[in-house]
Amino acid sequence: MTPFKVVKNFPKQLPCNIEAEQAVIGSILVLNDIYDEVSLVIDSNKFFDPIHVKIYTVIEKLIAKGLLANPITLKNYFENDEGLKELGGQEYLIKITKFSTSVKQATDYANIVHEMHIRRELIKVSQVLLNESSSENETSMPGNEIIQNAEKSLFDLAERGHFNSSFLKFEKALQQTIDMAKSAYQNDEGIVGVPTGLTDLDSRLGGLHKQDLVIIAGRPSMGKTALATNIAFHAAKNIEEKGIKSTVAFFSLEMSSEQLSTRILSEQSKIRSNDIRRGKVSEKEFEQFIETSKNIVDLPLYIDETPAITIAAISNRARRIKRLFGLELIIVDYIQLMRSGRKMEFNRVQEISEITQGLKALAKELNVPVLALSQLSRQVEQRDDKRPQLADLRESGSIEQDADVVMFVFREAYYLERKEPTLGSMEYAEWQQKMDEISSLAEIIIGKQRHGPTGNVKVEFEAQYTKFKNLENKQI
Repeated sequence: MTPFKVVKNFPKQLPCNIEAEQAVIGSILVLNDIYDEVSLVIDSNKFFDPIHVKIYTVIEKLIAKGLLANPITLKNYFENDEGLKELGGQEYLIKITKFSTSVKQATDYANIVHEMHIRRELIKVSQVLLNESSSENETSMPGNEIIQNAEKSLFDLAERGHFNSSFLKFEKALQQTIDMAKSAYQNDEGIVGVPTGLTDLDSRLGGLHKQDLVIIAGRPSMGKTALATNIAFHAAKNIEEKGIKSTVAFFSLEMSSEQLSTRILSEQSKIRSNDIRRGKVSEKEFEQFIETSKNIVDLPLYIDETPAITIAAISNRARRIKRLFGLELIIVDYIQLMRSGRKMEFNRVQEISEITQGLKALAKELNVPVLALSQLSRQVEQRDDKRPQLADLRESGSIEQDADVVMFVFREAYYLERKEPTLGSMEYAEWQQKMDEISSLAEIIIGKQRHGPTGNVKVEFEAQYTKFKNLENKQI
């Protein structure tokens, strides 16, 4: 953030409450146990008075080492501190202990200190916004970028800086692991993440995990978007059934919101999406279509159809959705249609690398899984075995590097259909038999999984409804 500048109409005296700061520090100096509660609300950076910043920093260091923090132990740290001398030297340390209070009140005062810090930060954001908006230089930042920067700053403040924590004590990390294992143990299906709705896939993955970047890749017409739409619907339905405040955010760079909703309606109503578009439905089917739409109208699913959207725009919109409605899952369709938003000359490989890094960072920041679709290179078509591999990921090895899970959608029937022999020939009969066997089969190939094994999951694909479903006959 740019340094403070004095701007007309902004307050000369920044918001602060020196007495609350004294009460917090004084209480800790009398009873160090209070620090455990107060430290959950504030750190040294939240104080306004520079001396209080220094005192609290020393308190943090002493308590972290298991040492006592009181006016006597702090004395050696401030013997030559001119700022403290101006306030009375060690006598000031003793003086503020008179402001000491109970744990409850000390926490309340800490909240006041935090509130004043938020207000000062808001003024900074406002000043930066005013300065950047008032700039008339040729190199001035575009308006959209100014808005995005301001939104990010406001989001960081709204989240109390939770995502800016760089270090986590192992004890806390261990507790998170125990909570995760407990959640999986208590779940009959062993799913701890966002369920995909496909039993065998969930069994392999344990659902889509928070902070993970999950890639679904495939050649055109393999069903990437269909699978992503199926997962989005199931995740949103799961949120609705649980009655929790959360949503699924679907960023569709290729298809319109109307096309996506048509797919979902087709899948749920069992009416061909092509028939829906052309109005080729019976009265009974149309009634079924309307009834299905009523059942899913309140689905907690948000669709953004902005084409060529930047990673910064996706990040800011996802932050806004989380702040307003809660957020369970982000889906991006698809990576190659995104832009990094950088003005500098960029080759496409570098740009894709920035995008995947940004998506992974967003997953960690918002503590949600990000499911992103990706195209595969044409080299798949040049092999006899068309099953995709990690090396086929298009334009960037960073997709494989940054992703926690990489899955490929593969339908053998797609390729076999294009090898149809002459009708009535011996080869045609064999071809028809093979088509009957595999026409509704699809494979989800897990090429990479940081948390577990790789392997293939067979599913059923109903092309007319663009729906993936559990394979009923496991012997196939």
